[in-house]
Amino acid sequence: MDDIDTLCINTVRFLAVDAVEKAGSGHPGMPMGDAPMAYVLWTRFLRHNPENPRWPGRDRFVLSAGHGSMLLYSLLHLTGYPLSLEELKNFRQWGSSTPGHPEYHPETGIETTTGPLGQGFANGVGMAMAQRYLEERYHRPGFPLFDYHVYAIVSDGDMMEGISSEAASIAGHLKLGRLVYLYSDNHITIEGSTELTFTEDVGKRFCALGWHVQKVDGYDLDAIEGAIRAARETTDRPSLIMARTHIGYGSPHKQDTPDVHGAPLGREEVVETKRHLGWPLDPEFYIPEEVCAHMRQAVERGRELEKGWKRLFDEYAEKYPELAEEVKGLIEGRLPSGWKDFLPRFSPKDGGVATRKASGKVLNSIAEKIPLLIGGSADLAPSNNTYMKGMGEFSPDGAGRNIHYGIREHAMGGIMNGLSLTGLVPFGGTFLVFSDYMRPAIRMAAMSGLHVIYVFTHDSIGLGEDGPTHQPIEQIASLRAMPDLVVIRPADACETVAAWEVALERTEGPTALLLTRQSVPVIDRALYGESTADELKKGAYVIADCNGTPELILMATGSEVHLTLEAWQGLAEKGVRTRVVNMPSWELFEMQKEGYRKEVLPPEVKARVSVEAGSTMGWHRYTGTDGRIIGIDRFGASAPYRVLFERFGFTAENIEKEALRLLEKMRV
Repeated sequence: MDDIDTLCINTVRFLAVDAVEKAGSGHPGMPMGDAPMAYVLWTRFLRHNPENPRWPGRDRFVLSAGHGSMLLYSLLHLTGYPLSLEELKNFRQWGSSTPGHPEYHPETGIETTTGPLGQGFANGVGMAMAQRYLEERYHRPGFPLFDYHVYAIVSDGDMMEGISSEAASIAGHLKLGRLVYLYSDNHITIEGSTELTFTEDVGKRFCALGWHVQKVDGYDLDAIEGAIRAARETTDRPSLIMARTHIGYGSPHKQDTPDVHGAPLGREEVVETKRHLGWPLDPEFYIPEEVCAHMRQAVERGRELEKGWKRLFDEYAEKYPELAEEVKGLIEGRLPSGWKDFLPRFSPKDGGVATRKASGKVLNSIAEKIPLLIGGSADLAPSNNTYMKGMGEFSPDGAGRNIHYGIREHAMGGIMNGLSLTGLVPFGGTFLVFSDYMRPAIRMAAMSGLHVIYVFTHDSIGLGEDGPTHQPIEQIASLRAMPDLVVIRPADACETVAAWEVALERTEGPTALLLTRQSVPVIDRALYGESTADELKKGAYVIADCNGTPELILMATGSEVHLTLEAWQGLAEKGVRTRVVNMPSWELFEMQKEGYRKEVLPPEVKARVSVEAGSTMGWHRYTGTDGRIIGIDRFGASAPYRVLFERFGFTAENIEKEALRLLEKMRV
């Protein structure tokens, strides 16, 4: 090992040690153990430009073992990204750019939010799938615009999480040859040695999953370099490099112990570790000048790499202007012009249309117009209506736009995040009840503000005979509880079109579409007033009203809206001044100005009834404590959906009865 290599590696180690010590919390052990292989990757292979972290031709690096965040922050600072030393000193503090686990921040080179183990692993698979798609769609002879690799450092914890096995399985099946993962095989987790719970042969497992597997000493720089080189040359399989490392490397008393995993070394141990590795005790956060000069070579290297890419793209644009325009749209995050002209139209003459089927028609009508739209389903495409006809299959032999995720909901969620992080617009379908399997990935998408679309069908007991195991009850409320996720439950086919418009145009976060299995009428709005399905974009709106001030407000979502409109008719015949408010999206409604919200739901009208075939949780926000909530706070049952709706009180007659009972109670 050259002296400069040793200096650089130890600089990374002790920036992490000092930051964790100053913060009084953190995970110093992983950066101390993994600094050598990270150093080799970042200085000898990684194609990146610290002056432009968003350069489209860059390699991607994911720190899936996000607890070792100081490893990433140190590398970013040392190689010249806009992450100052002061930010490293403010590790884990309020308002800093260096939180305890990495959070998506492309401006400083952080490619994805990691921390919950396995999420970064799956994100990397999505990034590699995106690379395959971009290569197949846009490469032309002599123009390898997207020939980059996706690298990650993963941990024992990543390997234990189920999402990683799901994602590794599909990556092996798809033969993602530009995916290279370095596995920090340090044999330690929080509770102790991995011998407590994790004794499988990881190498053999990944071989069985179709990966190219190598084993190296995590401190032999030449061996690490050779393994990465061999992985890059293996184009027919993803690669796993199993690097035997030692957590807390260099700590005389804490190396290879769980004590160094999630706590500072302590002042005495810091001193002894620095002495042991020949590092000056003062100052803290010491960066030798020669280390800074060596690591900052990444700036000039990156500048030249991007210049070469731009020259290549300019030539490409001259020869293939239409494709170049698509690529610009990808880079700028914009949809092609005119795509809305292709949206389908529905009318009451169409009869009953399940919103899942309406969604499928929307998807197929715009698929050709939006080439960045890519997705599929967790083995439920025929039921979710998520298959794009004529768009090809994403397979080991090709990169069509229909992805068959298999029965891997959690991996699907993580992979979709990786696809979105690359600039594509991913959608993924499953039954609403199975959103539980992918909830952690949905949460990461919401936290990161990713443009991801979830197509959740079979949205209520309306799915019928499959019974309570498949009938969502608490899922709608659960999704609404998640910050920055927009949940939309359209009432009919026309609103489904508007819901897709919202999902495609809303680029600052994920959107969940909740769709029916059963057919629902296309609402004849002329019978009730002057509303349009486009008003869905406001989140809630008056769909039927009375003359004068209403004495009663009925609120509903999804398939229950048409039942509520029937109840409105019956109440009107009884002389009850009633308003019906369609509330497809609470989140969109709360984004509206207060004046509009009060106009739709006048505060003075206290008699309110909500109708939704799901948990009652949250509805008091709109009904108030005196209102009535018609919902379900038990699990469903197996029966035809019409029977279930009747038994659980989702009929026009019951809505009318409960409304009259509420009015009578409030008049007393």
